[in-house]
This record gives sequence, structure tokens and C-alpha cells, in this order.
Amino acid sequence: MRNDPPGYRPQDAATLRSNALFGRLPDRSLELLVSTAQVRTVPRGTTLFVQDEDADRFFALLDGWVKLYRLTRDGAEAVVTIVAPGETFAEAAMFASGKFPVCAEAVADSRVMTLTAEGFARCLREDDQIAFAMLGSLSVRLRHLVQQIEQLQVQPTAQRVGSFLLRFCPEGGGATSFALPFDKALIARRLGMQPETFSRALAKLRGVGVETQGGTVSVADLDALRRFCNADSGGSEQGG
Repeated sequence: MRNDPPGYRPQDAATLRSNALFGRLPDRSLELLVSTAQVRTVPRGTTLFVQDEDADRFFALLDGWVKLYRLTRDGAEAVVTIVAPGETFAEAAMFASGKFPVCAEAVADSRVMTLTAEGFARCLREDDQIAFAMLGSLSVRLRHLVQQIEQLQVQPTAQRVGSFLLRFCPEGGGATSFALPFDKALIARRLGMQPETFSRALAKLRGVGVETQGGTVSVADLDALRRFCNADSGGSEQGG
């Protein structure tokens, strides 16, 4: 008999399996992990944890978007990444038995699954396959961070913005339109540029059929945008 936590939905299993941590787990192992978790709905603006707080838990995002950021000495925010549905965050800090190196804030209405260190350790004692899945997840995260650094260093601003927009687009060709889930100023900080630089990059993207009206983005030809960004046919930036 399944023992899912309150708030857990049947479709959440598919969301979790899109993540490297959970994707290859046998059904029994995933059910065991989920049974120890807590699922909660949090409104936009909710702080999930703060920098230097004890890292005694980690998270899987089921719906919504979460901003991870560091506070500089002068109190400014340095955005590290934006977490997308299906991604996990804070697992490395928890396993180091240390402090959260960043703050986490929901930037859209979200549903978050929380797994405590105690509950996760209990699952590890019962099923060692979970430990191997965790190692794979951390390896994927490291590769993503390397790719992110490369983008910030060498990719032109218009291509960087285009690659970010592609993560909200469906696979395949043709046209599409979508609403940005958070404001443009936050996207600019995530991409390491000033808002005015971000606006100029959007203007350059008009040449490949990308139009913005407020928070709505229209793409006339997905394949043309992917070619412009040197993306492959699946074309999107993964993991934030």
C-alpha cells in the first residue's frame, strides 16, 4: 500500500522521474523516498531557506519556479540559478552536513517536496540504490554548472538570452508563444547582465523572429532560433 504524503499528486511521479536523482530508481525506492517527504504549496515570494542556515533538508520542485541567490556584503542579490519543475536543490549542502550556501525564494506560486536528512538517511539504510542515484545527480549538476560558466564567459548576449528562452519552448519546429514565469529583471540577473543589456539582446532576437509584448514571448520559427543559438534539435538550457 502506498503511503504518499498529503498534497502529492499522481502526476508528480513523472515530474520526479525527469530528474537524474529519481529517474532510474525502482518504483519501490521512489515510493520509499516519497513516503518520508513533505509536500507543500508556497505562494510567490516565500523564502524556503536562507544563506548560512543549517542544511538539514533538500528539495524537489514539483510546480513553479525557485530562485537561488547569494547575498553580497553590501546586501545585493547575486542570482545563482532559477530552479525549474522536476529539479532538485540543496542536496549537496545537506550531505556535507554544512550550511546552505545560498538563499531560496519562490518566484512563482509553487509546490515543493521537502526531504529531511533524517528521512533520507533512513531510506539509504533500507535501499542502497538511492545512494548511487544521488551520486549520478550530483555529477549531472556539476556538468550543468560547467556549461553555465562557459555560457557566461563565451556566448554572446543575444544567444545567451535566446538559449534561456528556448527552455520554455516545446520540442520540434514551428511557432510558439508563452508567458515568462518571472520578471525580465530577474532573468537578466540570472544571465549575468544588466537590464538594459537584456533589452538590447531581445531587440537583436527580433531578427530571428522573436517578439516580446510585456511578459509574453512569441517565436515565429523555433528551428531558426535554435540555429541562431547553436542549439541542438532538443534545444534548451537545462537546470536553471
